[in-house]
Amino acid sequence: MANNKLKDSYEIRLRCATCGCEDQFEFNDDKSYIKCTFCNREYFGGIEELKDLNQEAFDDAKAEMEKDVASYIKDQLKKTFKGNKHIKIK
Repeated sequence: MANNKLKDSYEIRLRCATCGCEDQFEFNDDKSYIKCTFCNREYFGGIEELKDLNQEAFDDAKAEMEKDVASYIKDQLKKTFKGNKHIKIK
């Protein structure tokens, strides 16, 4: 990352578990029912069911956040202790 700022958002695109489509969903107001209009799969558990089926996407985003935060903290520590001969950050 080597950046002075952390990203303020990460994108997770939910995919249909059947066809992999990301943008062909229709749903009711409270998202308790979702349907993929590409393959006609219905998610009667709504958004929660779709989130559960896309857990890998959430895990990937979490791993990316952890990596970015670790890099940011390391960069900040290096900057803070730059020139200090007693503390070295590798």
